[in-house]
This record gives sequence, structure tokens and C-alpha cells, in this order.
Amino acid sequence: MTRPLRVNVADGWYHCMHRGIERRTIFEDERDHRRFLELLGEVCERFRVRVHAYCLLGNHYHLIVQTPDANLSRAMQWLGISYSSWFNARHDRSGPLFQGRFKSIPVEDGAWVYELSLYVHLNPVRTMGYGLDKHARNAAAMGMTKPPTQEQVSARLKKLRSFPWSSYRAYAGFERGPKWLTTSAILRRASRRTSDRHSRYREQVSALVSSGVDASRLELFREVVGIGSVEFVELLRRGTGLGNRETERRGRLRQQVSFADVVTAVEEWRGEDADVWLHKHGDWGKWLVLNLARRYSGMTLQELGNQMGGMDYAAVSVGLRRFDSRLKQDRKMRGAFKNIVEMLNV
Repeated sequence: MTRPLRVNVADGWYHCMHRGIERRTIFEDERDHRRFLELLGEVCERFRVRVHAYCLLGNHYHLIVQTPDANLSRAMQWLGISYSSWFNARHDRSGPLFQGRFKSIPVEDGAWVYELSLYVHLNPVRTMGYGLDKHARNAAAMGMTKPPTQEQVSARLKKLRSFPWSSYRAYAGFERGPKWLTTSAILRRASRRTSDRHSRYREQVSALVSSGVDASRLELFREVVGIGSVEFVELLRRGTGLGNRETERRGRLRQQVSFADVVTAVEEWRGEDADVWLHKHGDWGKWLVLNLARRYSGMTLQELGNQMGGMDYAAVSVGLRRFDSRLKQDRKMRGAFKNIVEMLNV
């Protein structure tokens, strides 16, 4: 029997966007951009929001976020007020900086989030006159214009590679990105092999830049109830399958990350697929995963043992105690633990 689809408001994915009032500029220079990103990092720490992607574009911004504590409104309100106050003081202006309330669109997890990330990261090219608008795309499809030359494609890709105010460079492997940025959850959909994920993501972006963005796909991300399957959007329209309202769920203790999220983070840190080390005798990576999952996923010893192929819960308990003792003494291990906690954004 197929389980009914439910939209998890508490730990949902969202595409957030906010424009300047009357489409005015909200980022005047490098200092403005950097201050906004600093505040975005504070949002992650204060509200436990996970920022998976971002793009700052002159008079508006795009974010892909996740909210384990169902507090999206509070977090985005704090971000908007904090940045507006700072911007107004710096530029000697008064009045609202943003146009109304921020827009947030629920997104179905899976391939939908991955495709949304491509859309967000392509914005610097789409909005700066590089021929990715729907009219150019439709004309090309009807044979009314020549496909882009290699020089044009190279120019577009160069623009993306050099654009400093989006998370694309981190996804493409050109830089690490801010500590608070979470890339692993989306990047793992690019390839099963950790070592291939950055290159596969670059290849996908390159293919889209070379051919143009399909206008029909772009409409999926604009002024819609939700981004996802027909069933997902219909549930949102009917207001069903949503669970309790956000304000009723804020104080509830809940799982923050899954076991798979922990494994992916350790894979990324080690640069090796989990198949190489997760079940290898004597490899402390296994105990690092179990320790993190125990702390941040709320899993029982029995559940952890089941994830390890039926390990007895007593053996898990003993192994975790030994790992904790070793963690206190091993500086390298503590460094790894700290780095992975930051990657998980917990």
C-alpha cells in the first residue's frame, strides 16, 4: 500500500525571494553584499535554518532553505529587519527597503530541489542579457535564430564562474563557500560518487547555458503555490497533509538530520564513498557517523544498530563510549567532528 504524500511544514524546503521596494537596488556595493551574507549566517545560527543555496541580484535575492524548527517567518523577518536597518543607516535613507512580505514557495524534496538550485544559480546569466530569456529560447526552438556560438557559451560560463554573490562557485567546486552553507543535500543528487558531484553539477549548468533555459520549466518557479509533483501542489492548494500550523510546532522536539544526511556529510569530508569505510573493521569513520546520528538525529541504539546491518544495540553502546573517550584525546578526530557538525549546520 502506497503511503499518502504529506507536506512536512516543520522540516520543509522553501524557495524564498524578496525584492526591493519599487524594484529599487538593495545591494549597492561589495560591502552591502557581504553584510547580507553575514546576517544570513547569523540566521543559520540563531534560528537553525539551513541555507542550501543563495543568489544576490541587485534588487532582489533568492534562497533555498530548510526549517527544522518551523520558524521560517521569524527567521526571514529578522533577516529583513536587520539588513534594512543596517542598509538605511549606512546609506542615509529611511523607510522600507523591501517590497512587502518576502515570498516563500514550498518545494518537494528530491529532483525538484535539485532543479530549483540550477534555476537559482543561473539567475546572474538570465538577468544580465545573456540570451536565456523565454523569447530567445522559443525563437531558437523554431529555428529562427542560430544556436549560441562556443564563444557566447564560454562568456556565459565565465560570468557564472566569476559571479561572487551566489553559492554556485561552492557547488561547482571552485571554492568552499561560507561555513554556514549546506551543499551536500543537493549535490549528492548530482552523482552517487562524492568525487564526481562538483563536476557533474558543472556539466548540468553548462548544458543549460549552452541551450538556454526552457521557458516552460522556468514557469514552475514563478508565482506558484508550490514546486513539485501534481500531487504535492494539489495538497498545498487544498491545505491538506500539512500537519500542524507553524506556530503550533515551534517548541516540539524533533529529528533535525537523518542518518543519510550524516553519512553524506562524512563522505564529503573524507572525499570517499561510504561503501569504502562505513563497514570496514577498525575505521573510526563508522563510529563518527554513529556518534553524530545519535546526537543530532535522535536515533535509538537499536535503530543505529539496524542501520549498520543488524549490530547489537549493546555493541553500539560500548563502541560509542569508547569513541567518546578517544574523541577527547585525539585532536585530529575532534577537528573532523567539528567540521562535520558545521557541514550539517546543527
